[in-house]
Amino acid sequence: MINEKFQFTNFKIHTQYSICEGAIKIEDLAEYCKENKIKALGLSDSLNLCGALEFSETISKAGTQPIIGTQINFKYSDTIGKLPIFARTEHGYTNLVKLSSKSFLETKNGDVPHCPFELLLKYNKDIIVLSGGIDSLFSNLVKKNKINDIESLATNLNKNFPNSFYFEIQRHNDEGEKKIENIFLNLSAKIKIPLIASQEIFYINKDMHEAHDAFLCIGEKTYVEEKNRKKYTDQHYIKSSVDLKKLYEDIPEALQNNYNFPYRFNYKLKKSKPILPSLQISNNRTENDELLSQSKSGLNNRLENFILKKNSTKNVQDIKKKIFRKIISRVKYH
Repeated sequence: MINEKFQFTNFKIHTQYSICEGAIKIEDLAEYCKENKIKALGLSDSLNLCGALEFSETISKAGTQPIIGTQINFKYSDTIGKLPIFARTEHGYTNLVKLSSKSFLETKNGDVPHCPFELLLKYNKDIIVLSGGIDSLFSNLVKKNKINDIESLATNLNKNFPNSFYFEIQRHNDEGEKKIENIFLNLSAKIKIPLIASQEIFYINKDMHEAHDAFLCIGEKTYVEEKNRKKYTDQHYIKSSVDLKKLYEDIPEALQNNYNFPYRFNYKLKKSKPILPSLQISNNRTENDELLSQSKSGLNNRLENFILKKNSTKNVQDIKKKIFRKIISRVKYH
């Protein structure tokens, strides 16, 4: 049980909905939260929001505040990479949905699903943006040694997301992590961008590392013994607040911003009724009446021409129709 006054917020959780990346089942995560009295937890699945509703409802029942986010690819200049974005309000969540959908619907066939950076600026209301770690737009710019673009991107985000953009400081001992941290520290001092401590979580317990490593190989279509492949250290599990306080004790600002992160959110995703299309119906009939009428007509055609023989009794057909109409009525189309 965690008794610290300040509890580290893991807002970069990757569940099983992070395809070939995350290995955490939401029900297991909820059990962990309940056992350890976790105050807040953030979802950050890559490229989708498929687990958002399940995460929000299940985590809430465990007494933990859900923070809803995702990681979407954005194109800046000629470089594509992920930026983590989080919804502060219902309007912010609507913007997340728009960006996530557009990244797939408005991308040319064969391209990696992504949005132009300008779309992020267009749908910026009630969204918090983070820099990401070693698998991000910023890290991709670092790999290309595009220092000017890195500063330009940071300045742009800081301007368009006032008090809502952070440089993430991640410490998992991954290759390239320290270089990115130094760049962020320097830019933070130069442009006055706040720092926040974060952990990229792919599994709950440390002993799941080997299984997760094999899981990554499946996604990358490679083998464990392959040297030149995507690898992570065994530090991408949920650590205690005590251990993480020691890990980031040299950057108190990053820790404090992490502790305060949950207070910036005031939204919980809830179930809603499906929004069905509006139908143009004649003869003042309801949608349910129209569905029953068309079902009856279609069933007659099927029975007479495909299913029942011509010498079948009318009684059989009437029984079939009544059963079918009852089923249609029970689904309550409207």
